[in-house]
Amino acid sequence: MDQIRIENLEVYAHHGVLKEENTLGQKFLVSLILFTDTAKAGRSDNLSFSVDYADVAHFAERQMKEKEYKLIESAAENLAEQILLQFPLIDMISVEIRKPWAPILLPLDHVSVKIQRGWTRVYLSVGSNMGDKEENIEKAVQALREDRRIRKVTESTRIQTKPYGYTEQDDFLNSAVALETIYQPEELLMRLHQIEEQGHREREIHWGPRTIDLDILLYGDALIQTEKLVIPHREMHLRDFVLRPLVQIAPWAVHPVFHKTIYELYQEKGGQDS
Repeated sequence: MDQIRIENLEVYAHHGVLKEENTLGQKFLVSLILFTDTAKAGRSDNLSFSVDYADVAHFAERQMKEKEYKLIESAAENLAEQILLQFPLIDMISVEIRKPWAPILLPLDHVSVKIQRGWTRVYLSVGSNMGDKEENIEKAVQALREDRRIRKVTESTRIQTKPYGYTEQDDFLNSAVALETIYQPEELLMRLHQIEEQGHREREIHWGPRTIDLDILLYGDALIQTEKLVIPHREMHLRDFVLRPLVQIAPWAVHPVFHKTIYELYQEKGGQDS
């Protein structure tokens, strides 16, 4: 991906653990790498198709001065997120904050923190089999659309399916959702749980009835296995109610374990072309 670089922007701010750092302030050097597609701007010579690095630099200076942090890790995290939210043409950003006057009583050039954040393509499975199923799903998808850390939300058509696992319950209404987010995986999981709670989700029976269910299927090409979260979803390749709506909006997305497209997995499961 193309890059626009801002190197060693000098900002005088009041970040630090020590009281003197908060009171007196000190110099910080901020370096940014903006990952964006510059082809259209390059061919047209039109700034509106690119990221104005002067705007980014002034915005970064304001963000560094607006709030005081004990840790430059926090300053970097906030700066990365605010730039991504403010400048939609930036797909990913690298932020390095250098602290040349770090009070450690040893000779050094600087201490720094460097992070990389960006918008990641994510696919979700959505389901409901209690109450007004259409309304339950509509409200959940709308909550995703209204979240400032989520963008480009696309939903498949909604399909009626038989229950999976525990069969003594009503049929489900299912769909798939594609989106981009700057939430980290476990942050996104927490946000989805919040949306479920707002929809009065109860977790009483495994595979049991629920007003709303939101599952992360794919998060970029990430492979995650923790007590709280497994990505890709363990059984997505076995479930018709997952693959059938997902193939509508992401046929060429690749499963990072099987290295097959969603279309291929759907065909292997016995899916039919519409």
